[in-house]
Amino acid sequence: MVKIIAEAGVNHNGDRQMAFDLVKVAAESGADAVKFQTFSAERLAAISAPKARYQQQTTDALESQLEMLKRLELPESWHSELQDYAGSLGIVFISTAFDTQSLAFLQTLNLPFYKVPSGEITNGPLLLAFARTGKDLILSTGMSTLGEIEQALAVVAYGYCHDTDPGSLDDIWRFWSTNEARLAIANKITLLHCTSQYPTPMEEVNLKAMDTLASAFQVPVGYSDHTQGLVVSIAAVARGAAVIEKHFTLDRELPGPDHRASLEPGELANMVRQIRDIERALGGGNKHPQLSEWDTRQAARQQLMFAEPVNKGQVITRESLTTARCGRGISPMGLWDLVGSTAARDYKAGEVPE
Repeated sequence: MVKIIAEAGVNHNGDRQMAFDLVKVAAESGADAVKFQTFSAERLAAISAPKARYQQQTTDALESQLEMLKRLELPESWHSELQDYAGSLGIVFISTAFDTQSLAFLQTLNLPFYKVPSGEITNGPLLLAFARTGKDLILSTGMSTLGEIEQALAVVAYGYCHDTDPGSLDDIWRFWSTNEARLAIANKITLLHCTSQYPTPMEEVNLKAMDTLASAFQVPVGYSDHTQGLVVSIAAVARGAAVIEKHFTLDRELPGPDHRASLEPGELANMVRQIRDIERALGGGNKHPQLSEWDTRQAARQQLMFAEPVNKGQVITRESLTTARCGRGISPMGLWDLVGSTAARDYKAGEVPE
């Protein structure tokens, strides 16, 4: 079953009630998990750090990235309350850590798995810390090359299997060449294809890259969707996505960097319903008549029928036979075996051979 993560992210805008309302919306949509982001603005961004172009367009252009992030922090004191509220509504609470201290805090909440954001795929120390939790990891790959993804997987594999830091990057690569390393990530890592643009233009979705990731690394793949609308997430499921992550908001007109690329509550619920429909429609892959087809099969297929009277003992010729929907009898595929045989009794035109 596809895991659907409703990405609240920073769309709470620093408002506690809004954060709780987002959890409620995610639960009511039928998503499997609701995800926030856990970070300290001072640890995440330097004073001089610029904002991305999309952030400049959706927030105060004169505001620094640090100032923006400070407004969007999720206070530690909210986390357990949000987690308890999510649990009461039947949805899993998770959050993404952007630094090792934030990850250490999240470990106190005993989350079922962790999500590694695209921006941290080259953050070796943080990747090592994620792996040392021993938990399953979902790793977004926005902005990444295949080489960067492989290096991240090598670090994670090393972290799963070693308690001490590597002496050098060569130690990580040396371990990556072993079967132990591949086995370490085989059932614990899911890669999410992603384009880190908000919103992502359709011509930059590159959904076939999911196939490339699956082929290159032999792990489950999914899609972190920053496009507007539902169609790409649904298409990703049809292409085999194991996980879908999609931003959502209470209102797309709210101020903030991610609202514009997010689904509103009704749209999120609609996406979940359509994904579940696609899952049912995909089936198991074996080609066979479905249960509902058997009645139609009997009514819609033609059988052999005599086109003219035939007497007992008469040799049946090709001209003696035709086909029609009879509801019973011999398949037209049996015509050539019947031609040349002898009639066992008298038949009228329109009767079926026995």
